[in-house]
Amino acid sequence: APRPARRTAARAADASLTLRAPDDWHLHVRDGAGLASVVPHSASNFRRAVIMPNLTPPVTTIEMAAAYRARIEAAVPADVSFEP
Repeated sequence: APRPARRTAARAADASLTLRAPDDWHLHVRDGAGLASVVPHSASNFRRAVIMPNLTPPVTTIEMAAAYRARIEAAVPADVSFEP
């Protein structure tokens, strides 16, 4: 069977990738004033984020995680689609 054609360097250079809604896979938003500052900025640049909740006290229960998520969601501007 014939081998498939190899991509040449020139053809590879012409290829492009467009990220229409990128994700942030490691986002620290903290809490309080830091959260209020970081979330709107991140939400305007990313569609989703994996939040790193390194808070004091640490998030150790489902209830604490849900409350933290609610604070993050409340800081997302109304006209922006963002999923923490």
